Amino acid sequence: MTLQDLLMLDLPPLLAALLAGGTCGLLGSFLVLRRESLVGDALAHAVLPGIILGFAVTGVASGLPMLAGAMLAGLAAVGLIAVVQKAARLDPGAAIGAVFTTFFAVGLVLIEVTGARSVDLDLDCVLFGQLETLVWTEGRSLAALVDPAALAALPRQLGLMAGVAVAVGLTVAALWRPLKLICFDPGYAAALGLPSRGLEIGLAMMVAAAAVAAFQAVGSILVVAMLVCPAAALRLMTDDYRTQVLGGAALGAALGGVGYALAGPVPAALGIGVALNAAGVIGTLGGLAVAAAALARRRASVTPRPAEPALPGSAPGSA
Repeated sequence: MTLQDLLMLDLPPLLAALLAGGTCGLLGSFLVLRRESLVGDALAHAVLPGIILGFAVTGVASGLPMLAGAMLAGLAAVGLIAVVQKAARLDPGAAIGAVFTTFFAVGLVLIEVTGARSVDLDLDCVLFGQLETLVWTEGRSLAALVDPAALAALPRQLGLMAGVAVAVGLTVAALWRPLKLICFDPGYAAALGLPSRGLEIGLAMMVAAAAVAAFQAVGSILVVAMLVCPAAALRLMTDDYRTQVLGGAALGAALGGVGYALAGPVPAALGIGVALNAAGVIGTLGGLAVAAAALARRRASVTPRPAEPALPGSAPGSA
């Protein structure tokens, strides 16, 4: 593998995997702490109609129209979940399941009737992503890394994902304490006068933005996996808020990078003629990370604690 091959073929999908994993891992911690992991699943699927309508209205598969459509679809899904839950007196899980499956089905129908397949917005793209198709045609040497014209030729998915990642990171940093309060004690947050409902909607919109930024590159299945698995693994290993949130982002990015390397570049470097689907490998690693964290927690819980030394002058066996 030459340097040119690395820059043109491997750098764009590797960056996409890192950005998607890190952003989703960061947001996933808030969903796990609020016991709303299924909301991430719902939003990752519910944004599909908005994405397709954004393309249908503008006629181009550009980032901003699809992002705007996805945000509107995500907001509609969150509102409809609340309405269905209240009107039908369903538990939250049932209401979420009913809404997101309906939205996803509508999105699949829209793919067929709007001609979205002509721009690769098809079922395979939606579910499994297109990491391996991200190519940087101008990445012929290291000089391209500092050449504005060459950088402008990077796949458009990277620009959208990087923008969303920066926006999410800055928003989380600015709302660090309020987000902590609505995760652990929403009642106290409301008593302090914090706009709890607004924060919850804002969190949902960030999840929707991350989903639409990542779905065309990594697919909705991997978005769901990265929203849940890194955060769930950290939740099994720590009770510290900072470690949970930042560790979730770091683990998500690490899973994305390692998963991509194991899927394509590593087999190629070893001379193996078969490459795996990168999104599938990353998702599998996410599941293995949760399993490993669960086993480590269980092992730690059954490890006997060393006996405490007796106090000076106390009789053996005395209380």
